[in-house]
Amino acid sequence: MAADDAPADGSFRLEQDGNVCVIAASGRWTLAGIAPLGARLAALDIGRAEGVRFDLSRLDAMDTAGAFALHRLMRRLERDGMPVAIVGASPSRAALLARMQQAEDRKPLARPYVSPVREMVERVGRTAIHVLVEGRDLISFFGLTAITLARALTRPGRLRLIALLAHVERVGLNALPIVGLLSFLIGVVLSYQGADQLRQFGAEIYSVNLLGVSVLREIGVLITAIMVAGRSGSAFTAEIGTMKVNEEIDALKTLGLDPMEVLVLPRLLAVIIALPLLTFFSDCAALVGGAIMSITVLGLALPQFFAQLEDALSFSTFWVGLVKAPVFAFLIAMVGCYEGLQVEGGADSVGRMTTKSVVESIFLVIVADAGFSILFSYLGV
Repeated sequence: MAADDAPADGSFRLEQDGNVCVIAASGRWTLAGIAPLGARLAALDIGRAEGVRFDLSRLDAMDTAGAFALHRLMRRLERDGMPVAIVGASPSRAALLARMQQAEDRKPLARPYVSPVREMVERVGRTAIHVLVEGRDLISFFGLTAITLARALTRPGRLRLIALLAHVERVGLNALPIVGLLSFLIGVVLSYQGADQLRQFGAEIYSVNLLGVSVLREIGVLITAIMVAGRSGSAFTAEIGTMKVNEEIDALKTLGLDPMEVLVLPRLLAVIIALPLLTFFSDCAALVGGAIMSITVLGLALPQFFAQLEDALSFSTFWVGLVKAPVFAFLIAMVGCYEGLQVEGGADSVGRMTTKSVVESIFLVIVADAGFSILFSYLGV
């Protein structure tokens, strides 16, 4: 019933002392040879012994790995109801085994109980402080952007026309298909739903009025702004954020170039130029969709549709919607560029700031639209 390894590698021998099984350890129980030794210990069978005694007097060395293997075997035997004892351990090895036992007995610190109400209040407070800090920083960036824009207007030679035209193409021209399709479908939906509701009163013809006023005053510019925020505002954040991660913005500063003039200003002016044009295109697409639906559902002739639309609209109706576009454009471009400049770290930060940029842009656009509605109502426009 004996088994030996080379003493230098760490070994043990099984001996019988009456009804007690003696496990005599020898050699070096260290990390270098613990793998085969641990496998033998795990497969150890002590038969019908009534107790186990570990004899460590012949050990040459034992480190933490060897002590852990021995401790694990002892715990397994104790769980099986076997009495276990250790003899012949030097003071240092006994202390090492004692520390193993202490580490096993140590329980993780319990998290102190915190009231759910307190956690909710703390979370709301942290969020409120974050919103206030974000608002302060956005206002500061708004001032910096306004100063940069005023400086560029007084010195037009500093404006990068090639970059401006490239961004106008990307923001405006490349967005025409998706904006036109979405606006066309919105016009179809508004015309159909309006006619369906007004049919109860025999006033289907006034769905044309509903379509024209809602599209020109609110829906056209709002849908277009949301599309630009999701499409171009997020792209601004991702582009500038990636440049910051790659330290390209630091390189611009080293060359004596202002990132506000090189990166922010062309994008800002491009959105301010493109969004009113996209809004006009969106209005036209929505009216075309509404006209097709009105002719199909209501049986109106095209001249009758245009006559009803002319009666419903005034020149101010068109300008009420269009005047919002530059303001929305400024907000979208400002937030997109600001969040791009706030990127820190790596790709994870770029993704988070891009999402944040879209959410903030849409939120500010809707808040500004509500402000315009209150202002125009007060002015009676």
